[in-house]
Amino acid sequence: MNKRELIYTVSEHTGVTKDVVAQVLGGILDAVQLATATGDKVAITGFGSFEAVHKPARTARNPQNGAEIKVAESWAPRFRPGSDFKDLVKESRSTALAPA
Repeated sequence: MNKRELIYTVSEHTGVTKDVVAQVLGGILDAVQLATATGDKVAITGFGSFEAVHKPARTARNPQNGAEIKVAESWAPRFRPGSDFKDLVKESRSTALAPA
C-alpha cells in the first residue's frame, strides 16, 4: 500500500474527503519526522514508536575484496512496532499461512 492508497482507504473508512485525509496525514508525517530529527521520541500507544538512534563509528569489510572500510558515525531513524501491531500481524499471518 502506498501513500495514495492509504489516503483512499482512510477516506473510505472515515467518510472524510481524500483532500482532508491527505492534509492530516501529511501533517502527521511531518510532525513525526521533525520530532524524530530533533531528538524526540514519538510513541503511539498500540502502534509503535519512532526515535533517532546513534550509530557509532566502526570498521566494516568490503564483501567484494575483504578490505577494511572505516564507517563514520551517524544517526538513523528507528521504528519499533507496538504490541498490538505485532499481535495483529502475527495473528493475520498465522491464519493466512495455516494449511487448508
